[in-house]
Amino acid sequence: MISAGDFRNGVTFEMDGNVMQVIEFQHVKPGKGAAFVRTKVKNVITGGVVEKTFNPTEKYPTAYIERRDMQYLYSDGDLYYFMDNENYEQLPINKSVLSDNFKFVKENTDVKVLSYKGNVFGVEPPFFVDLEITKTDPGFKGNTATNTTKPAILETGAEIRVPLFLDEGDKIRIDTRTGEYMERA
Repeated sequence: MISAGDFRNGVTFEMDGNVMQVIEFQHVKPGKGAAFVRTKVKNVITGGVVEKTFNPTEKYPTAYIERRDMQYLYSDGDLYYFMDNENYEQLPINKSVLSDNFKFVKENTDVKVLSYKGNVFGVEPPFFVDLEITKTDPGFKGNTATNTTKPAILETGAEIRVPLFLDEGDKIRIDTRTGEYMERA
């Protein structure tokens, strides 16, 4: 059990049958009245964020989220197959569980599979991936002064905006959290 007075960023707990994670917290002690804890909590499974105030003495059960290192192997229709790096067991995960940023993950990439009480609810790709541009308009040398961009399709099929000087076949680094071009790889 964890009391609301012990909340810190990243703490996970169960509330009303949901698994919540503290994103922001602030202990408030007004001049009059009792102290309280103002928080922003995120539902770990659905991703919804809610602002809520707690009495510092309220207690909630701690939720332990398991993060396992696994390797993405391949997809077959709506099922994506992952292999546990320790015991080599394969785990099929439905496409609906995967987030939008999974479009930047290519086969044989290590990811973190998130589960709570044995139920998989998410897959975290690495923060940065190196991918090859498979289709884009021709680039022009010297076109680095402006921050103008053009569309490009990557080897995973994802489409992003890249600077004008990049060509097909160039390897680039992408931040999977924002989906933006970072630099040449």
